[in-house]
Amino acid sequence: MLGLHKIVSKNHYRYTWMSPGMAAFGIPLGVVFGTSLGNMAFLAIGLPIGMAIGISVGSAMDKKASEEGRQINLEITY
Repeated sequence: MLGLHKIVSKNHYRYTWMSPGMAAFGIPLGVVFGTSLGNMAFLAIGLPIGMAIGISVGSAMDKKASEEGRQINLEITY
């Protein structure tokens, strides 16, 4: 029933978008850094950049959900 109304818990989108940000933005950016600098060890530089992009996109979506009243006061911790 929660999926029907798009009700989400706190930080749902932030946690959801963190790994796609690392995969979709971080790895390609790391490959660009690694090939341009001639050392593929710089692949690891892209991962935190991608994580930051994913967290920022997810946080913006969480803020929008909160403003629309679709966020419940529950934070799921692992």
